[in-house]
Amino acid sequence: MRKIVLIITILFFAAQTVFADELNDQINILYAENNIKEAFTMLLSIPEEQRTPENWLLMGNILQDQNKLEDAIFMYNHAISADEKYYKAHYNLGNIYMLQDKPNMAIKEYKKALKYNPDFAYGHYNLGCAYLKAGKIKSAKWEFYSAIDINNQIADFHYNLAYTLKKLNKEKQAKTYLEYYNQIIEREK
Repeated sequence: MRKIVLIITILFFAAQTVFADELNDQINILYAENNIKEAFTMLLSIPEEQRTPENWLLMGNILQDQNKLEDAIFMYNHAISADEKYYKAHYNLGNIYMLQDKPNMAIKEYKKALKYNPDFAYGHYNLGCAYLKAGKIKSAKWEFYSAIDINNQIADFHYNLAYTLKKLNKEKQAKTYLEYYNQIIEREK
């Protein structure tokens, strides 16, 4: 009898996991197809205690897209509460702080994102942008270098490094990175 109860319990939890995975896939498809309202409604149908960090993040993204920044912050913080190492939530939280002109708070979140994913090129890039906004030009320079080391095919990385080097009176180096920027832009045409 105990074996039957154990088997039924295992099957029940396996079925719930499959259902949750299918629901999350369906939500992601709706979001990708820009059916935002239906995706959000489905996310809300998931009980709070069963929401994954990804669910909270997606809810935050939807709210941020609707310019409901305080609500998005709430959702990103829930994602972080569910998984402190969820770098995407820290990154998105940093992005909101940049929109709100709070570069020091953004720096804190971007650093956390990079702590959990040090090879995240856009994390380094946005951290560099936050440093620029906070007037920490030398720190910005190193973050732009890091972003380029990870992915040297993003034009904006080179442009912002060129801008930063120019602010540091390193005209020759700035010109070099501006040339890289122009080459990438030409290839993309």
